[in-house]
Amino acid sequence: MPVITKSIIINVPVTMAYNQWTQFEEFPHFMEGIVEVTQIDDTTLHWVAEIGGRREEWEARITEQLPDEKIAWRSESGAMNSGVVTFQPINASQTKISLEIEYNPSGVVETVGDMMGYVSRQVEANLRRFKEFIESRDRESGAWRGKVA
Repeated sequence: MPVITKSIIINVPVTMAYNQWTQFEEFPHFMEGIVEVTQIDDTTLHWVAEIGGRREEWEARITEQLPDEKIAWRSESGAMNSGVVTFQPINASQTKISLEIEYNPSGVVETVGDMMGYVSRQVEANLRRFKEFIESRDRESGAWRGKVA
């Protein structure tokens, strides 16, 4: 399965960046192709996306979550993917976010898109949109500070 790794530095404190990232239902505001995310419980998310003109749905389980440090997940049904996002304070007002995604393209459209670097560019653009989204706010829209081991 292909693996994509991207990072970005954002101009907010690590706690603010992490708290906003835990607001999964807001992902459609900055993630291209994501139509809806529903948080079923503390560790289960239902995703709906438009990928290559096709509607895809899957459930993902958060497998590890450490406040202000990282969130890891893997899909349990539908579109197969897994990954980890880490949060590293640069200083009191800047954070480095690193995102690593492993996924399994399905079908001709997704396979060709992957070979042409589409998914990599989309991940990078989504990080830029998250940066714009959080930096344009006075505070995060919510937070979940629980741990998942």
